[in-house]
Amino acid sequence: MAGKVDFRIRLLGKPSVKSPIWLSKENGDYVANYVSDDQYIVYDIETCADAPARSFARTEILEIAGPRETIYFDPAKVRAAVVTCGGLCPGLNDVIRAIVMCLWYRYGVRRICGIRNGYRGFLAQFGLPVVDLTPDVVEDIHRKGGTILGSSRGYGDHTGEIVDSLDRMNINALFAIGGDGTQKGALNVSKEIKKRGLNIAVVGIPKTIDNDLSFVQKSFGFETAVSRAVDAVAAAHVEAHDAINGVGIVKVMGRQSGFIAAHTALAINEVNFVLIPEVPFELDGPRGLLAHLQRRIHDRKHAVILVAEGAGQGLMESSGSVDVSGNIKLADIGPFLKEKITAYFKQKQTEINLKYIDPSYIIRSAPANSTDSVYCARLGTNAVHAAMAGKTELIVGLVHGYFVHVPTRMAVSRKNNIDPDGSLWRDVIEATGQPALFSS
Repeated sequence: MAGKVDFRIRLLGKPSVKSPIWLSKENGDYVANYVSDDQYIVYDIETCADAPARSFARTEILEIAGPRETIYFDPAKVRAAVVTCGGLCPGLNDVIRAIVMCLWYRYGVRRICGIRNGYRGFLAQFGLPVVDLTPDVVEDIHRKGGTILGSSRGYGDHTGEIVDSLDRMNINALFAIGGDGTQKGALNVSKEIKKRGLNIAVVGIPKTIDNDLSFVQKSFGFETAVSRAVDAVAAAHVEAHDAINGVGIVKVMGRQSGFIAAHTALAINEVNFVLIPEVPFELDGPRGLLAHLQRRIHDRKHAVILVAEGAGQGLMESSGSVDVSGNIKLADIGPFLKEKITAYFKQKQTEINLKYIDPSYIIRSAPANSTDSVYCARLGTNAVHAAMAGKTELIVGLVHGYFVHVPTRMAVSRKNNIDPDGSLWRDVIEATGQPALFSS
């Protein structure tokens, strides 16, 4: 495991309130069990046959998520807040619903508010009223795409104002649903809360459709994104296959990681070239993408290219500007490839029929599929259990099949990327038949 890790979770104080959730402490009695604070999993599971026995420091093991027998907050005195930040993603409403239902029915919390339009909802300058969240309000929202609270990017750096609002509203638990930028903002909020001596738990639920948060097996919305991307690739394949020298280009999300592109290619097996941010490529030269595409068109009369939005940025001129979240604004690789491919085959005096499909916003706004809905429900309930136990500065994630508490500082410390030397990219290369590198 590269780099030093510290998976310890911060507690607001010693839990001393009996949980209203009735569970068991024994195995074999057909009653689900509480989770204790001495249940962990090992993150670094790689080994070899002759490796010596290992022991693990507390910093190296992950705390298992779930309901505790003793909690920190008195549910009758809790007021919780839920906020959704960043771009849209399948499953946002599912997570909101799960949080509200668990707080209301499992813990008896009756004061739950939704913050409108991301971190802006905390700032007085925008004048956004909070939304009272009850089971009646959230009952059917999981069937809809988007978020009933609205979302926006940025303003997570207004730490003092956000904490002022939390203090004024007497919030005890903040649930921040969002990706890297959202969780960085939540971490700073939590630090300011600690500095002021306030007792507010801040728990994150990882929402990044690109699946690029570290120490998290997958983020919600990813499965839905892949299934919707498969539909787009299927359309591009039909268009390419049934035309004369047809070329289909599909661009999917993936600013710094190509997980959606890789999984989509493996799911449909009709992609001939996959381009991702982790693997540079060249267009020109005898072993560049254009030459390989020309050979594919000559031999098979059609081709499908699947490209992640962050791929090939070194081939285009960067604007150098950033969005309100501080992310570098990417050059648009899709139209760039379309233009370069069209010009290349025109110069070669070869007729092609090129179709370009960008399904990004169709994917982002879709309701979660059944797999993601299950995952969202479990993320939301485990986030509630963590907050009620007084745990803070963490996100709830899935690691090695277990729901665990990951310190927010660890989750945002680095990006999760495809390893070009690893098995996933190897399987993509084998499925597409493309060369390992487009390089002269």
